[in-house]
Amino acid sequence: MDIRFVTINDLDYITIIEKKCFPEAEAATKKSFKERILRYPEHFRLLENAGGIIGFINGMVTNKKTISDEMFENAKLHDENGKWQAIFGLAVLQEYRKNGYGAMLMEKLVSDAKEQKRMGCILTCKDKLIHYYAEFGFKYCGLSESVHGGAAWYDMRLEF
Repeated sequence: MDIRFVTINDLDYITIIEKKCFPEAEAATKKSFKERILRYPEHFRLLENAGGIIGFINGMVTNKKTISDEMFENAKLHDENGKWQAIFGLAVLQEYRKNGYGAMLMEKLVSDAKEQKRMGCILTCKDKLIHYYAEFGFKYCGLSESVHGGAAWYDMRLEF
């Protein structure tokens, strides 16, 4: 397994993985991914095995302590000098889940944020994943203002 930064050549693959991992209303579009790749590729990590990309994690840097819906679609809101590493998506193909690959990606992005002297990481998740992110040290911060994809989301924050 190898973790590396995304390139524009990965666009089609990550779009396919996203559609396999998230409901249509929640999945990022190809256009959105293209903008993210062009705007902040150093905050977009892929996990590969010999057969290709099996998962990824991504998100912008911001000074906001919580994620808003606008951030998902507007890569221009990325602020490389921001205090918080946002995590928009952690996706691992179904056949590779339950092997610690999501944890590898999460730990790498968190490590990157620490090395970059961020204050911490922020994310939103559904209630069934609160305990998963808590295992990485994220604290529950309540119901999010995000209504992305028409779902209920919960803010989580990891402070360094």
